[in-house]
This record gives sequence, structure tokens and C-alpha cells, in this order.
Amino acid sequence: MRWRHPPVYRALVDLSTMEERHILVTYRLDRATIQELCAQLDPVLISAIRHPTGIPPLVQVLSVLHFLASGSFQTTVAMASGMSQPMFSNVLSRVLSALLKHMRRCIVFPQVEDLPTVKGDFYALGHIPNIIGAIDGTHVALVPPPCRNEQVCRNRKRYHSMNVPMVCSADQYISHVNAKYPGSEEGPDGGLEAAVEPVDSEEEEAEEEDIDNRNNIIMQYFQ
Repeated sequence: MRWRHPPVYRALVDLSTMEERHILVTYRLDRATIQELCAQLDPVLISAIRHPTGIPPLVQVLSVLHFLASGSFQTTVAMASGMSQPMFSNVLSRVLSALLKHMRRCIVFPQVEDLPTVKGDFYALGHIPNIIGAIDGTHVALVPPPCRNEQVCRNRKRYHSMNVPMVCSADQYISHVNAKYPGSEEGPDGGLEAAVEPVDSEEEEAEEEDIDNRNNIIMQYFQ
């Protein structure tokens, strides 16, 4: 009987040997931010490793960041990271789920007491008063559309998408994201009323359930 050795993962990605500029181009985050992100996700990602030869949490995070930053195919990113496509698909779902759990803690719209500082930061940039955020949006393509009525997700450029507005601070930190608009809807205010108005516990629970439902829809595209 022939003895079969267990597979050993050999990492092809080493963050310590990469130049800072190359890190920013490849992952859209700097070295310090990636290390901080890994520290927050380590407990979840380590617990998901079933045996000692599993993929290190740092490699899991880097491969997913590369996938999101490049918009490439899973197979291409998987090969660059030293894993198979099915293995990367599992890693992608695992890391995205971990990121979504941290979303409400990391993406926070300024509170009333923070507004003077926020306005001051924007005024220092462009000498325009009373600015509390810079808003823009983008259409995130969906194939196939995640709804029964596909025309609802068809945007004015005739492809299926979600219309996602975002708000950032003067130092380019994202403070608000709203991913509930299908491509056919403009979403002019980006849902900012929900970000600036206080909500009671029942409304907050309903909002969290709505976020979970949307996240489940998003996760379908990464299985």
C-alpha cells in the first residue's frame, strides 16, 4: 500500500518582501491597513482552518483583496495565490462573511458631536463650508440579476447592476454605503436619512435584518 502524504500549502504571496507601492496597486490598501485587517479577522479565519496544512489567514485576506481590487476571475487569482479555484471560492466566501460582520463597526457616519471637526477638515481642503461628506455612486454589475423581475436591475446602460452610493470623509475614509438600490433606481440621497437620523431598537433590528438579506444576495455571486 502506497503512503500518501497530506497536501502542504506553499504560499506564493509574501507581504514582507513587497514594496509599498506594489502593495497599494495589487490590494488597494497599504501594508499597515492590511495587517490591522488580518489582526481583526484572524480569530474567525484561524478557526475555519481544519488542519495544520490549511491556508494562513494572511494569504486568505490577500487573495480576496486581490480579487476585489483587480476584478479578475477566481481561477486567475487562485493560481496567483497558490490554490485551486474551488479552494479559493471557499476562502472568498469565508473572508467576505467575516468582513460583513465588521461592516457596521468600521463604516460609521459622523455623529452630531463630530460634525464641527468633519466640516473643518473639508473646509481645509477646498474652503467650502458646511460639508460633512463627499458622495458618489457606482453601478456594480450583476450576472445574473439577483431578482425575479430582471428589468428592475437593468440600468440605463442596459446591463444588470446594483446602484451603490458611498460617502467618504475628507481623509478618504468611507463613512456610509448603501447597497439596496437596483440598477434602474437612481437613489439620489444614497439613503443618508438613515445614516444621520437616530433609530429605535425595532428599526435597528429591521435594518440589520435587511442588511443580512442583502448580504446573502451578494454572497450568491461568490459561491
